[in-house]
Amino acid sequence: MTILVIVALIAVAVIPVFFVIGLYNGLVKLRNRYKNAFAQIDVQLKRRHDLIPNLIETAKAFMAHERETLEAVIEARNQAESAREAANSQVGDAASMQQLAQAESGLGGVLGRLFALSENYPDLKSNENMLQVQEELTSTESKIAFARQSYNDSVMHFNNKLEMFPSNLIANLFNFVPATMFEVSDDSEREAVKVEF
Repeated sequence: MTILVIVALIAVAVIPVFFVIGLYNGLVKLRNRYKNAFAQIDVQLKRRHDLIPNLIETAKAFMAHERETLEAVIEARNQAESAREAANSQVGDAASMQQLAQAESGLGGVLGRLFALSENYPDLKSNENMLQVQEELTSTESKIAFARQSYNDSVMHFNNKLEMFPSNLIANLFNFVPATMFEVSDDSEREAVKVEF
């Protein structure tokens, strides 16, 4: 009878430990999932930022009188690249995600202005290099949207786990903090960048 009591006491002590370990590992898994999802956004944003110098070089030959706009695109691209690097080092952090969203929004705005001005240059609209960059940017914009959706879904699952009982107790105990979604801040930013020539 004493052996059964000892086994029961050990089971009562071990089961909660395994329960806590399971909850902790689940939180780590979800945190790593949203970090991986952000890495997919990061790849696409990097690709987008790398395409912009090609766009500028192609447009520069045709748009000599639009130097101010071209410089604005370069500046916005550099700001977006800095914000991307900062967000990559602090994935899920509210301030870095907000800074990234604002920088990407600014970049989208000046790209939209560039594309609108390019309508005045028929030779540019039909240039083979410009058409290729347009195709790549359009494809990249779609990939960014899908990657952002995946990231936001992963963040939602992680944040839900942080708030739900009993995992919220483990999250508080081990200092897990909510992650921030990658969202646009105003309705005009929700429109896709038009890359038609």
